[in-house]
This record gives sequence, C-alpha cells and structure tokens, in this order.
Amino acid sequence: MITVVGVGVMGETLIAGLLRAGWKPSELIAVDRHGARLAEVGEKHGVATADIEDAAAKADTVVVVVKPQDAGDVLPRIGASIKPGTLIVSLCAGLTTKQIEKSLPDGTPVVRVMPNTPAQVSEGMAAVSPGREATQAHVDQVVHMLSAVGRAIVVPEKYQDAVTAISGSGPAYLFFVVEAMIDAGVMLGLPRDVATELVVQTMFGSAKLLAESGAHPTVLRERVTSPGGTTAAALRKLEDHRVKAAFMQAMEAARDKSVELSKS
Repeated sequence: MITVVGVGVMGETLIAGLLRAGWKPSELIAVDRHGARLAEVGEKHGVATADIEDAAAKADTVVVVVKPQDAGDVLPRIGASIKPGTLIVSLCAGLTTKQIEKSLPDGTPVVRVMPNTPAQVSEGMAAVSPGREATQAHVDQVVHMLSAVGRAIVVPEKYQDAVTAISGSGPAYLFFVVEAMIDAGVMLGLPRDVATELVVQTMFGSAKLLAESGAHPTVLRERVTSPGGTTAAALRKLEDHRVKAAFMQAMEAARDKSVELSKS
C-alpha cells in the first residue's frame, strides 16, 4: 500500500502516473489537509482517502509531497503512526534525509527525491538519494515508482542541492527563455499564436534532437551557426550580454537557496 501525503500538483501527478503504470486504485491512499482538494483527487482517480494517521498506519510506503515548512507538522504524525519497516519517500525540497529521520522511529528507511514538473506529462527527471537506513532494494523500489512519471537517477545526497538548481528548477528557466523568444517574435511582427507555435516546436524538436543524437550541445549549436550568418549575429548579442554567465549565477543562487532551506 502506498500513501501519498499531499496531493497538490506533484502528488496528484504521482498518483496518476502510478495508475497509468499498472498500480491499482486499491493500492493507493491519498492524504491532504485541504478537504475539498482531497475529495476531488479521490473521486477523479478512484483512490481511497484518509486522515494522515490512518493512511500512514496502513502503508508500506509513505510518499511525502508537502512544502518544507509543513514537514515539521506532518513528519512527526507519520512517525507516530507507521509500522516498523515502512519506507518514507520525501519529495520535500531542501530537507535532508538526516532531518527527516529525526522525526521518525529509529531504523526507518528514508529516500529523498528531487522531481520536476514535466512529470505531469510522464517526462519528469528525478534524482534519488538514500538515507542511512535505506537499502538498495528501497532505492530500486523508488526508482521503479518514479519511472511511472519519467526518468530517475541515483545520486549521492551531497549533490541534491545542485540537482535542485539544475533539474528541479530547470523547467522554469526554459519557460523563461520560451517566453522571451515568443515576445521577441511578437516584437518582430509575428502574431502571438504563430510565434508561440514556432518557439514551442523549436524547443521540443531541439530537446529531442539533443536527446536522440548523442551529440554534444556545442556541436549541435555549431551546426546551426554559419560564419557571418543570422545565428552568429544573434549569439554574439547573447555573449555581449553575458547570458551564459547569468545562467550560471542563477543556478548558483538556486543551489544556495536550497542549502539555506535545509538549514532553516
């Protein structure tokens, strides 16, 4: 039995993905502090709903998908209710496995996960890190679960703050670039719907080319950039404005914020 605590966007995404991958509704329990939201998810997906204590007590695996500031209330309630050996999977940004383990009975296995929002279309990228009590079997179980909504890799926990900055926050950076390109298209005289279709398909196709070709992004960029051509002129402007340096500084800021959250 899998209990999902917190059925916001990511919690519901995981439930929907597990159902698509073959889990039965009877194998899932949803929990949320917002009654209307909980009822909506339960009815939409046909899964049981319960309060946190009952749901935790019935589970073999508890997936915690709440905001870090809410974890201080949620985790002790889970810890007081679970049976020995229950696996706790945390999708709470910034919380370390050591911090989570302090709220749980000794010996409770914990696995930390940093997902991202493309999981909503089964193209998520998640990084998985085991706590001190988690075994390889626990890690394999979590990777298998996450495969229902995309891909997952296992990394040492010391990398999780960098993962948060790269793939956790990454979709926002790409959406920011897409937004800028669409606005530029409008400025250049294109209707917004035309600019949007051009940019979105260009982004999608470029990502697919990068993933399937195996070529380094520098090589792919150079193939588009003819000497003295339009692309070269555009890239020169991006270099003048130090766009690459700005991206690196932005990701450092995201990494630093993740570290700050783990200490607060």
